[in-house]
Amino acid sequence: MANKKKVIVTGFEPFGEHAVNSSWVAVQELERLGLGDAVDLHVCEVPVEYQAVQRLLPSLWEQHQPQLVVHVGVSGLATTVTLEQCGHNKGYKRRDNCSFCPASQCCMEDGPDCIHSVLDMDTVSKRVNESSLGIAFSVSKDAGRYLCDYTYYTSLHLGQGRSAFIHVPPLGKPYSSQDLGRALQAVIWEMLELLEVGQKHNEHCNHQHQHNH
Repeated sequence: MANKKKVIVTGFEPFGEHAVNSSWVAVQELERLGLGDAVDLHVCEVPVEYQAVQRLLPSLWEQHQPQLVVHVGVSGLATTVTLEQCGHNKGYKRRDNCSFCPASQCCMEDGPDCIHSVLDMDTVSKRVNESSLGIAFSVSKDAGRYLCDYTYYTSLHLGQGRSAFIHVPPLGKPYSSQDLGRALQAVIWEMLELLEVGQKHNEHCNHQHQHNH
């Protein structure tokens, strides 16, 4: 298939009390499962460093021209697989793995306070919750003002909203790496379907629009 969809999925390296980061474990499990023949999946591990994110993300978007970039992070507070709707620009006071924190405490000078994903996470969550996966999904509008939120905001900006962020609980609390891999696979399939429907709708609208004039 010439027109394979390109999807990039990232997880984070260990930090703080997370000696093993379940996000990267889940992403590696997803890589093993794959996203089917129609999707070209590219995974990478992101350092828990603000400056590394600023370097890495533009190259991921430019080099691969993906349809969708999904970032996965761990949350010690999460008990469900949590879909984040938006990324925030300000409030970055917590130091990273290099003990660095942005002097401005924001992602982008003069950027909007909040950027929303083009994907409606409520719809995605509803669909996967109704499936027979046996994994609980929820939606959040606060990605935590640390590297997760920072990465999400940066990616939403670079990809004009064609990005998603998924928080996963630590391993075994309650889900195994296999569970999390299957959860990511199911969610990303739903996301790609929503993007496709949106695209068709836009083409249809443009088509209609041209007829009117």
